[in-house]
Amino acid sequence: MALANLRFLGVGPDDEETYRLLLRRGGFSQADLTRHLEEDVQGDAALDPQDAHRRLIELGLATETPGGLLAPVSPAKAVEALVESRVSGLRDQMEDEVSSSGIVDSLLGEHEKSLGASSQPLHTAGTTRHIKGMASVRAAIDELTFFTRTESLTTSPVGVLSEESISHARLMDSRILRRNVHMRTLMGAQALEDPNTMDYLRELTSKGAKIRISYEPIERLIICDRAAALTPIDPAHTTKGAILTRDPGLVAALVSLFERMWQTAHDLPATDDVGETENGLANALQREILHSLCTAEKDEIGARELGIAVRTYRKHVASIMQLLGASNRFQAALLARERGWV
Repeated sequence: MALANLRFLGVGPDDEETYRLLLRRGGFSQADLTRHLEEDVQGDAALDPQDAHRRLIELGLATETPGGLLAPVSPAKAVEALVESRVSGLRDQMEDEVSSSGIVDSLLGEHEKSLGASSQPLHTAGTTRHIKGMASVRAAIDELTFFTRTESLTTSPVGVLSEESISHARLMDSRILRRNVHMRTLMGAQALEDPNTMDYLRELTSKGAKIRISYEPIERLIICDRAAALTPIDPAHTTKGAILTRDPGLVAALVSLFERMWQTAHDLPATDDVGETENGLANALQREILHSLCTAEKDEIGARELGIAVRTYRKHVASIMQLLGASNRFQAALLARERGWV
């Protein structure tokens, strides 16, 4: 039986032999690597130890320890990373080929024939069109995100994402982030109250997305590459459909609106705990509520300003009072000021 090798995963014979040698020896200093390459690796006689060191790290087959030693990555983890890299590379290559081939435009042309001669393609520059029905809106979003290459700006005024929405969004968001597209997302404050939503938002930030929470009302927007924008036909009833525009002036105005909303929003909290953070400070939502205690005359006003339910607002007020050891709200505000929370 022939010895299995890593060539099909993009690893050359010299690099694989060096990795196998590293697995057998457990670790190398630069001097050890030079000596063992000369003695044990039967490939290129002019193999450069520094190049071998660099390639093993780039391929994910080895890591450099704080002491400067080259240590092997476990085989299972190394092969898994090679497979992921290979699949990701093939996916990107195929998506680029699809984009440059014009096949999607060709297929859309067939579909648009059934919509009537007056309909305009989604991708036509300078156009604005109404898209009715959620199925058509989702198809439009899928198409826009497929072609996004530089920047994705989105908002979610409601804040809370259903499991179905997360499942649908994960495929698109992962595709965008794999291309190193600059993704910024604004979420309504209700997101802070939903563990599933917060878990997904933190998943996105771990992959490079930037997420902010808005305590003020925000508009529903999706903007791709500052070239196309999608907004609801009726913001109060988003199921009616959406307006897709590629008009440069309209898109620029919507980008400006997004930037203003982004500037007034807050970074995603590092923790969603109800109590104090590791630094002994109230979390982001609690600090906003403390500010409202000092300015809002009624709970209803404070809750509305923060975009959360009155019951949720009161629950956090009670938690803050307990956290501070305050007997009333006035005392809570004073104690918070003493601690520098407001």
